[in-house]
Amino acid sequence: MSYELTGKLLQVSEVQQISERFKKREFVLERERMGGSMVFTDYIKFQLVQDRVELVNDIEPGEMLKVNFDIRGNKWEKNGEIKYFTNLEAWKIEKAAAEQPQAVTAAAPPPPTPPASGDVPPPGNEPMEPLGDDDLPF
Repeated sequence: MSYELTGKLLQVSEVQQISERFKKREFVLERERMGGSMVFTDYIKFQLVQDRVELVNDIEPGEMLKVNFDIRGNKWEKNGEIKYFTNLEAWKIEKAAAEQPQAVTAAAPPPPTPPASGDVPPPGNEPMEPLGDDDLPF
């Protein structure tokens, strides 16, 4: 399953050559989210691996990005100790337009369109039928 997240590029690390056959690069996005009436800032670290380490070469900190990624989990064991790691592995990065806060304004509703003559009788002229004992008004 893949995921998508949009945020502002905060930081890009150098390429790390982990082994002869494996290299990675990390970058961090900053994203604001609403929590009730409060705004929280998240700092989300992504990982690029192998030939994808170059995806952030032409991107500057401060730019808005849309990142497609997968969640990867790993188990690491050494000297009888087991650790688990979760990585957000980015596989596609696009520049995104900066999100502008939307101003909410209350506009007056348009006036009702009058019905064509003969379509609807004027309100208040309909006779009311009496309700029975067990009839509900709706």
